[in-house]
Amino acid sequence: MRTRMDLRRDLFTLQRTALEAVDPYAAVRRHLVREGNSLRFSGQRWPATESWGARDPRVTLISVGKAAVPMAAAAAEVLGAWMLSGIVVTKYGHRAGYQLPSRLNIVEAGHPVPDAEGLRAGREVVAHLQGACEDDVGHGCDLVMVLLSGGASALLPAPAPGLELEHLQQTTDLLLRAGATIVEMNVVRKHLSQLKGGRLARLASPVPVATLVLSDVVGDPLDVIASGPTSPDPTTYRDALEILERYALEDRVPSEVRAHLVTGLAGELEETPKPDDPLFDRVLNTLVGSNRIAAEAVVAKAGELGYHCLLLSTFIEGEAREIAKVAVACARSIRADSHPLAPPACLVWGGETTVTVRGEGKGGRNQELALAAALGLEGMDNLALLALATDGTDGPTDAAGAVVDGTSIRRARDLGWDPRAVLRDNDAYSLLEDTEDLLLTGPTGTNVNDILVLLVA
Repeated sequence: MRTRMDLRRDLFTLQRTALEAVDPYAAVRRHLVREGNSLRFSGQRWPATESWGARDPRVTLISVGKAAVPMAAAAAEVLGAWMLSGIVVTKYGHRAGYQLPSRLNIVEAGHPVPDAEGLRAGREVVAHLQGACEDDVGHGCDLVMVLLSGGASALLPAPAPGLELEHLQQTTDLLLRAGATIVEMNVVRKHLSQLKGGRLARLASPVPVATLVLSDVVGDPLDVIASGPTSPDPTTYRDALEILERYALEDRVPSEVRAHLVTGLAGELEETPKPDDPLFDRVLNTLVGSNRIAAEAVVAKAGELGYHCLLLSTFIEGEAREIAKVAVACARSIRADSHPLAPPACLVWGGETTVTVRGEGKGGRNQELALAAALGLEGMDNLALLALATDGTDGPTDAAGAVVDGTSIRRARDLGWDPRAVLRDNDAYSLLEDTEDLLLTGPTGTNVNDILVLLVA
């Protein structure tokens, strides 16, 4: 029989496996190949790159997200002298580990709430694209290559005319605290931006755009990931307003935001480009990494470790506390009647939960999920649960999540904590840090949502 410490050790092994499976540098190198004077994307030639003939093409690179640096490093190695210039925008603390060419301007910016550095980067991208990718000697580029990973929506704000950064900050914060999903948040963001919702591709046109995407959105919808700057947008100003109304935020967001959306609804502002827009004939979007890839790697490794394994879903969404109840129910079912698997069992979920913030504490969705699950698992022997944010930063914290077991709540109480009061105050970080259940990986360089793993011996 595996002990508590055996289970925790196995969970740390599975955590490393998940992250290695979605390494962004390796993902770009697998999917982007230089062949003569053309490029292959996921093994396929793209006609837009076949027209270059014998001359060396000129490529502008725009890499944005928590994995922006390793993705840019991989693309720069493939492109070599073809790379004209570019910009790399990533979250604070996610820059280290790779050497990038001096032609790339690297900016660190705020996430999940956009900040002034992100605004500067957004303005630089807009100005560059409006100049038709011309460099200082007037040569245009042949291709705009965009690399997108989790966090790109917040990291590259480019407010629509009439809006300011503070308007985006306030709106983002309100949506986060209301528990809006990433899909809902990005519908609103698209309609407040000069770059999101296909508008980056519109600015680049007629220059072709090739985008490599590391997905951080459940189901990998290209129009939602990073708010779809190079993808057709099926949503409208009306959809954005309805989301604000759904969360009773229509009178709480800045008046300028509401006025902008109402003006758009009236047809006085240009909509985001839709799927039938011919500009997308010269746009290629390629998925290079996802939550499913990470989850399947965990299942394979757990099998090697001797567990009976099952990947339940990579579409997990909803309140973190509610998903915790599902994990607890599965643990009890395995223990009671070996369903859906007999011990030693490993259940894996992927996706991204949300937290409706009502307290004043410190935490993130995976920490909240772990603490809520620990309450349900209290006193149960020989089981453990991992809740992992694959980017290494769960919510506005330096933790990646937590590893809890049947002893976590007892240990917390022995240290003087009231776990239920902590949960009410959304203060999971403080308790989990004290019990040494907090998971600290540092920035991982990747981001494909969250992984939840339950082990029952």
